[in-house]
Amino acid sequence: MPKKTLPDLKTYVFEHFAFEQLMQNRINKVLIVCSNYDYYMLEEDGRIDERIFNEYTALNLRYPPTFLHANSAKKALKILGSDHIDLVITWLDIGSYKAFETSMQLKKFFPNVPIAALSHYSSELRRKILRENTGIIDYVFHWNGNVDIFLAIIKLAEDRLNADKDINEIGVKAILLVEDSLRFYSRYLPVIYKIILKQTRSFMSEGLNEHRAMNLMRGRPKILLATQYEEGLALFEKYKDNLLGVISDVNYFKDGKRDPTAGFQFLKYVRSIERYFPFLIESSDIENEKIALELKGKFLWKHSETIELELKNYITKYFSFGDFEFWDPEQHLVLATVKDLNSFQNALAIVTKESMTYHAIRSEYSKWLRSRALFPLANLFKNVEYADFEDAEEIRTFLIEAIKAYRIYRSRGVISKFNKNKYDKYLGFARIGDGALGGKGRGLAFIDSFLKRNRLFKKFDDVLISIPRTVVLSTEVFDEFMEEHKLFKFAAHCDDENEILDEFVSKPLPGWVMEDIKAFLKVTKHPVAIRSSSVLEDSHYQPFAGVFATYMLPKTKPKQMLEMVSNAVKSVMASAFFQNSKLYLKATSHTVEENRMAVILQEITGTQYDDVFYPNISGVARSINFYPIGNEKPNEGIANIALGLGEIIVGGGQTLRFSPYHPKKIIQLSTPGSAQRETQQYFYALDMNPNSYVASTSQTINKKRITIRQAENHGSLKFVASTYDLQNNMIRPGVMHDGIRVITFDNILKYGTFPLPEILQELLRVGQREMRNPIEIEFAVKLDVPQGKPRQFSFLQIRPIVESNETLSVLPNNFDVADTIIYSESALGNGKYDDICDFVYVKPETFNSASTRQIAKAVELINKKFTEEHKKYILVGPGRWGSSDSWLGIPVIWPQISSAKIIVEAGLNDFRIDPSQGTHFFQNLTSFNVGYLTINPFLNDGFFDVDYLNSQEAVYEDDFLRHIQFDSPLSVIIEGKNNKAAIFKSGYQIDNDASELEISIDDLPPEGFM
Repeated sequence: MPKKTLPDLKTYVFEHFAFEQLMQNRINKVLIVCSNYDYYMLEEDGRIDERIFNEYTALNLRYPPTFLHANSAKKALKILGSDHIDLVITWLDIGSYKAFETSMQLKKFFPNVPIAALSHYSSELRRKILRENTGIIDYVFHWNGNVDIFLAIIKLAEDRLNADKDINEIGVKAILLVEDSLRFYSRYLPVIYKIILKQTRSFMSEGLNEHRAMNLMRGRPKILLATQYEEGLALFEKYKDNLLGVISDVNYFKDGKRDPTAGFQFLKYVRSIERYFPFLIESSDIENEKIALELKGKFLWKHSETIELELKNYITKYFSFGDFEFWDPEQHLVLATVKDLNSFQNALAIVTKESMTYHAIRSEYSKWLRSRALFPLANLFKNVEYADFEDAEEIRTFLIEAIKAYRIYRSRGVISKFNKNKYDKYLGFARIGDGALGGKGRGLAFIDSFLKRNRLFKKFDDVLISIPRTVVLSTEVFDEFMEEHKLFKFAAHCDDENEILDEFVSKPLPGWVMEDIKAFLKVTKHPVAIRSSSVLEDSHYQPFAGVFATYMLPKTKPKQMLEMVSNAVKSVMASAFFQNSKLYLKATSHTVEENRMAVILQEITGTQYDDVFYPNISGVARSINFYPIGNEKPNEGIANIALGLGEIIVGGGQTLRFSPYHPKKIIQLSTPGSAQRETQQYFYALDMNPNSYVASTSQTINKKRITIRQAENHGSLKFVASTYDLQNNMIRPGVMHDGIRVITFDNILKYGTFPLPEILQELLRVGQREMRNPIEIEFAVKLDVPQGKPRQFSFLQIRPIVESNETLSVLPNNFDVADTIIYSESALGNGKYDDICDFVYVKPETFNSASTRQIAKAVELINKKFTEEHKKYILVGPGRWGSSDSWLGIPVIWPQISSAKIIVEAGLNDFRIDPSQGTHFFQNLTSFNVGYLTINPFLNDGFFDVDYLNSQEAVYEDDFLRHIQFDSPLSVIIEGKNNKAAIFKSGYQIDNDASELEISIDDLPPEGFM
């Protein structure tokens, strides 16, 4: 027989195991039908409710059942008719009490409710059962006064209800017990269930958090009970692929009569199919031991004084319960004993070839994993046989690599509870503390979950899509730190940012937090970003994008690294109380106390080049394009990418803009001249000298600004750059030629060396569907990887783009542009504004690019007055508002223009601008439904009547600005559907009916969001 092709573990996708689908049928209410005396004994002497509850609690079981009592058939029928009863338990031998008659009545009216019967006298009961019970009573047990039998009855009933789906459809393991002695199976079952449930409790450590650990409980092995040969054989045939083993008596009914060799015949049949299948013969006749061993079975004597212990030891050893023992058949030694998957993986690397082969031949690896509810890995091993490998070393390699792949898969989409003693490189996302994750933390956890849910991790060849390794210090850490050092009051009233920072940094983090951070730093081998994750951040309505601090730290010696991370964490917490944050909180009607801060510790994606570290690509993409160009459509989205850290993108610097659906059509690259002028000239990278970081209010304290020419020796430009050939005035792909390097990303966007457009199409589509809202994502890409390793697409953030659900405004029909102060055909937003009287604009005649920082300060002063008066205004200026590059526009930050309701970017004859896209500044504008207009009048792109404004009397004027206050509000209409907008001159009358149109969100933009 030809060997099977082994799975490629680099691309192998484990099947998701649906623990939530297990144990769908529960025994929640139990009706006990017995005399008042017997129930009194159960209630008072036996304390059944209390003991069952305690038993459930001790075994980490949820859903303990409640018990009801009926002392007659009439009352039992009444309760069954009025309440949802899952199981009936009755007594068979209560003198004149007609147990079978009662059960018959119950079964007649409620055929789907299982009935279990208890008896004090098992010797008399057999004849009564044979004579009177014809499928009426489902289970019969011997009552010896031990309420443990109730747990066994309840679990056995649940197992029967769930067997078909859980065992055969989903793959849960089971144990088959074939025994017709009431006394013995009534004794065995409580013992076996306790073994199983304690086994399950022991492997709860495989759960990465409490919820996952409890889910593993659902995957415990089930018990199937048969009392005669044909029933046992039918159960074996039905469930044999998922049976851990069989425990069988010797003497029971076969072919309608008692057969003293039935158990041996069953064993012979099983051995004809499975050579190594565990089979335990148990018998009252010690002479049967010899036959059992000859048939390659094991033997248990029913009259042994230690029968329960022997049964427990057999199940633990042969049903793969408890620890896994690596046995060397040549040395007759146990080489390693392992308790969990981690130690199992470690042991595989050191045990002998003979031991490896011994367990592989017997398929014991998959059996042990399945008994611990590690089904996806067990299923993989089950489908791979010993004969599929060339030698033992190939088995070893396969097993270890498969476990590594599974541990990574298992951690994805899961918020693991951080455990400093167990944290390792296979955990992708963990939380420290039990508080909230904050906005960014929630977003990262959501990304991880939907990547797994939609199987996107390895969807593209040679690309791994994931979030970087992440640990979140939950808000519990922030709360404890703030309360322990009494910092709330101080931070709320102090306006000196350096003083706030110094106070925070001078205080120690809680000791337990430092220990956890230390454990995280032992595992991570990369530089680390310390990011804010306020509970208010990235919410649907007020996302606070870019308001709080992020610090990046190089990897260095453990002691120095721990100190840097600690200081950076405290600096991020302090940033919640910096002036910008307080102004933002005030603008959004939040208090300082509401701004609780989680902090993210996250590996940075990238490569070290000389003394700096940066990714080959950073980017921001949006699922809606407010500025479609040419044949681009609004719902196809837009992306901005850059070489280096994302600082240049979120700061509004020069980056490359493209539509994922039209990656070869890029306006910036339309001519060699524009490619030189309008592409990236510099980038940011992390300084790898650890001494470059000190606690600071500046997030760029240890970031280097590097020109493209300076990066020539890094070797990173080959992935993203082209070359400008001066002699031929053309752009050549790649960097093999002499000339000026231009960051075009041609290798990727034009020649497809990396599927970035396709990845963004998929992530924007799936992300928008998952969030039910247009989205913005941030990402980083590492292309410079060792040969044979996948390239990395790191998904860093997702947040909703807030849009208005109000009626969609439209401009009046056939209005005259001459009646407007400003008319734009590149407008973002939607709505009709008729409450703004104030108009502030930068004077074109005095504007100079060298003065933009002074202009920003002047705007800040005038904005402060509007904020104090709770008024809104229209703001117009040249270039990009909020640009970090002062030569491209006026470098304001959001709090400096927070009261502007309409913002206009206006080009000048010598100062052409393209609309801003994908920045934190841009995100905040849209989040607050600020009208956002772009005009370039000298190119016939829009209209700006500066003369009209200059003719109005100013209430304030300086070298740069004019502030006009009109007597009556101006009319402003932004037509969201067509990206047009107009600010009409004072006194212009608009027909209200003509300016509003009822429209669903699916019409904005065309083809819908959803």
